[in-house]
Amino acid sequence: MSEITLLSAVSMADKIRSKEISSIELVEAHLARIAELNPKLNAFVQIDAEGARQQARLSDEALSRGVILGPLHGVPVSIKSSISVKGLRWESGSKLRAGIVAAEDARLVTRLRDAGAINLGTTNCPELLMAWETDNLLYGRTNNPCNLSRTAGGSSGGEAAAIASGCSAGGVGSDGGGSIRVPAHFCGICGLKPTPGRIPSSGHFPTSVGPFALLGVVGPMARTVADLKILFESMQGPDDGEALAAPVPVRWPGLQDLKNLRIGYFEEEGRTPVTAETRAAVRTAAEVLRGSGFDVRPFRTEALPQARQLWWQLFGVAGAMLLAPMLKGREEELSPILKQFVRRTVGDKPHTAQSLLDAWITRDILRTQIFEQMREYPILLCPVASIPAFRHGERSWSIDGKTVKYLDAWSYCEWFNLLGMPAVAVPVARSLEGLPIGVQIAGKPWAEEIVLSVAEILDNELNLKSAAGFHASALR
Repeated sequence: MSEITLLSAVSMADKIRSKEISSIELVEAHLARIAELNPKLNAFVQIDAEGARQQARLSDEALSRGVILGPLHGVPVSIKSSISVKGLRWESGSKLRAGIVAAEDARLVTRLRDAGAINLGTTNCPELLMAWETDNLLYGRTNNPCNLSRTAGGSSGGEAAAIASGCSAGGVGSDGGGSIRVPAHFCGICGLKPTPGRIPSSGHFPTSVGPFALLGVVGPMARTVADLKILFESMQGPDDGEALAAPVPVRWPGLQDLKNLRIGYFEEEGRTPVTAETRAAVRTAAEVLRGSGFDVRPFRTEALPQARQLWWQLFGVAGAMLLAPMLKGREEELSPILKQFVRRTVGDKPHTAQSLLDAWITRDILRTQIFEQMREYPILLCPVASIPAFRHGERSWSIDGKTVKYLDAWSYCEWFNLLGMPAVAVPVARSLEGLPIGVQIAGKPWAEEIVLSVAEILDNELNLKSAAGFHASALR
């Protein structure tokens, strides 16, 4: 039955509705897959086996009465452990929150349940989400399903590993600087960073307020873009607990309207180099989209390096200030990864009211400049990161004779957090070492449907095998 866990969420839902398989059979297949692979991956921090079985029985009973609960009826999903799921540990990978159990579901979890999804459990993340790899003192390190010596990424690394390995059909991560897209890229799956406010972040810790509300979002992760679309549609919509919520209706574009949009692409932005294989993946994606009828042209803007610096001012410097009261006096309890984040901020002067205001205003000016340029190119195609999944513990890499440091390698993601733009990571190729390489498709704020629709065309045209399919041999 393990093969069934490698199907798309869309296919699983179809098979349940047609009664080819029951919800309880599907859940049991996933629980068996978790029992087999999680000891090697360490993707899950808590598995709610009995809760999932109970939900599955209720799903099957509803179907026997002719009731379809929603588009995800009976589909098993997982949730990053920084998001509250009633009755499960809600620790965000930190000893400072050890033992905290969520009293209620986050709004997005409620919406997934209403759509018929069944939660299997919660997944691992770095302490307080401050890293592009997943390790902490509570639960340890998550390994990449492609190669156990490599990281699954962060901060949604446990979620990416669970989905890529077939332990979950899809789920939810969060992203303040690449934390959905980098793990998706590393593990060979798809991930959407939405516009802030499009999917409610209420129930997430750290809380999305202040600068975090501008940068940080929650979003779907899955093995196909078609699955992302269903997860997105199930979770999206305004919520009173979301600081930047807006009543934006779902508006899927027609194919002809979509292909009238011009796509701008770049293999590298001039400041941070990427591997030759990453360049080739971007070219491949551009060629595939061009062959699908899109007008795809080279794109260049000089504003992106400044966007990276501004992102650090709001995420790194302001973020350290927001976390400081929680960390004060408890530094010895912090994980090595979080200590590294704190050390990176030591040389930065804390914001004054003036410096924070200056950063905010400069960010808004930069947005208008880039959005004006995007009138001609409403969709952008570029790398997700400088490199594929790195070895555990690595902190710098040599590309074309230039040293790329840890923080800089993910700048291709950080821009879009600063600018508030939706962006999707889509797997396109594999490196000579067999590591997945994704590309990023981004658009203007509130244009998730356009971005997802372009990404789905790319995903369908490439018709790559499911990432989980080739992971199986690495995990046996």
